[in-house]
Amino acid sequence: MHYLVVIEQGPTSFGAYVPDLPGCVAVGETRDEVAALIQEAIELHIEDLKAQGQQVPSAHSSGELVSVDA
Repeated sequence: MHYLVVIEQGPTSFGAYVPDLPGCVAVGETRDEVAALIQEAIELHIEDLKAQGQQVPSAHSSGELVSVDA
């Protein structure tokens, strides 16, 4: 399954979250670090949902870059 991950750059770090998995977030010093951490967070989040007998949400979000003249 593939989930959309949103990565945002802050003043001193990068943050990531998964819209289809509420509460699944990660923070890292670099983009590469946060990408690795959110991968692990997704796996642990799904594992925890299954352990609690809850359904794993389907991946239904998607993303697209849109160009605008500014």
